[in-house]
Amino acid sequence: MTLSVAIQMDHVSTIDIEGDSTFVLGLEAERRGYTVWHYTPPDLTFRDRKVTARAQPMKLRREKGNHFTLGAPEMIDLATVDIVLLRQDPPFDMSYITTTHILEHIHPRTFVVNDPASVRNAPEKLFVTHFDNVMPPTLISADPRAIRAFREEHQDIILKPLFGNGGAGVFRVRPDDENFNSLLEMFSQRSREPLIAQRYLPEVRKGDKRIILIDGKAVGAIDRVPAAGEARSNMHVGGVATKAGLTKRDIELCETIGPELARRGLLFVGIDVIGDYLTEINVTSPTGLQQINRFDGVLLEAQIWDRIEARFQESRGGKT
Repeated sequence: MTLSVAIQMDHVSTIDIEGDSTFVLGLEAERRGYTVWHYTPPDLTFRDRKVTARAQPMKLRREKGNHFTLGAPEMIDLATVDIVLLRQDPPFDMSYITTTHILEHIHPRTFVVNDPASVRNAPEKLFVTHFDNVMPPTLISADPRAIRAFREEHQDIILKPLFGNGGAGVFRVRPDDENFNSLLEMFSQRSREPLIAQRYLPEVRKGDKRIILIDGKAVGAIDRVPAAGEARSNMHVGGVATKAGLTKRDIELCETIGPELARRGLLFVGIDVIGDYLTEINVTSPTGLQQINRFDGVLLEAQIWDRIEARFQESRGGKT
């Protein structure tokens, strides 16, 4: 299948080619002979019901310090390409949300992965609340009294911004922590958004498991083990990826959410599991492909493109 693909992403010059999932998705697209375009979110434009992007043809290679070549910029009509990969990193703010509204104008005629309306309607810490018996004890509120009551009940808790990402602003508050009230004041001064509070799960010391699902099916996992003295397992704050398998509970969680992911057109999803609990469903720009590939000897990016091709054909009544 010959496809034209536009990747909406943070600038390719900023990525880590040893860990970035968009990088290997782009490499696989090139290996299949697709035409690949690169553009960043500010390059996206809506005018008179037409969606365009100031895009550049892109070539990738696994060569550190010399991993991409971009051609001359062109204003392309995104209705004329086959696939748009929505791959810029959070924060999931109004800028991000606006891109989903704009891309809705071309989807599914141009097949956008993940479905932009579903991305907008599935913030990672809120979407998970729609499923029974998957989350640890959780509170979402801007009311300091409710947060204090939650802390009194569970004692050892995690506080974090509802729309934060990458471990930024995540605090563990122990029962004897005297900074609790100051934290509430700080959060309230920074944003009007509610906070999310969860019971601290000591199992995180063994690893926060990232599981990749493709079209609702679990295909691999890694454990992200936090550094000593750190409650966050995100790899860019010192977490280390280690090989992981899927437990019976992991499979149960994936089977609970998988059909809904597939129904919503969320083809590439990364979920975070600590112990027996699902904490986040990442649909914006999930990572973990390269780490799982190395540990398991697989090519998850090829599996993702296989499913995109199949869904693309279905969207056109089986015609290529």
